[in-house]
Amino acid sequence: MLLKLLKKAKDEEIADSGNGEALTSPMPGKIWKVMKKAGDKVAAGDVVLVLEAMKMENEFKATKAGTVTEVLVKEGDAVDGNAVLARIGD
Repeated sequence: MLLKLLKKAKDEEIADSGNGEALTSPMPGKIWKVMKKAGDKVAAGDVVLVLEAMKMENEFKATKAGTVTEVLVKEGDAVDGNAVLARIGD
């Protein structure tokens, strides 16, 4: 059951908001590491940030090449589920 929930959460963590890719937290947690900042170029698969939740580290990766347009969190921030953490544009 827990594995199904984690898979569902992973599938939902990236959403297309119409103005770029939004990296969205699937559950409450704490921002452990921010790897990219606004203006950084990313390739598909690059880790943008890491969220610690349920004693696990969850990597948020770019699904396409682009530029980080916004990082809405900093290391140590507590975030709610469904919070937008960062955005990636073309």
